[in-house]
Amino acid sequence: MRKKLHIKKGDTVIVISGESKGHKGKVLEVNAEKQRAIVEGANMVSKHTKPNADNPQGGIVKQEASLHISNLQNVDPSTGEATRIGRKENDKGKLVRYSKKSGEEIK
Repeated sequence: MRKKLHIKKGDTVIVISGESKGHKGKVLEVNAEKQRAIVEGANMVSKHTKPNADNPQGGIVKQEASLHISNLQNVDPSTGEATRIGRKENDKGKLVRYSKKSGEEIK
C-alpha cells in the first residue's frame, strides 16, 4: 500500500529548504516510490548530452532535478504563502484537499 503524498502533479509549491529555497513553481512530475518531485525552474543542474536528432550539436543542457517532497510545501491559492494540506469531505461526499491556513479548497 502506497502512502498518500501532500503534493500532486500540477500543484504550485514553494521550496522550503535547500539551494533553491524560496523558489515557487509548478510540480511537473512526482515519484511516489522515492518520495521525490520535479519542480519547474528549481534545482537546476547541468547535463552533458551527446549529439542526437533533437540537439545535433550536443553540449551542456540545463534541466530540473528532483527534490525530496519534505523540502516542498503547497502554496495557499488565496494568499500565495506556504500552507499545510488537509483532507475533508465536501458537501457532495467527495474527499477534497484544503488549505489549513485559509480553509480554501485546493483544485
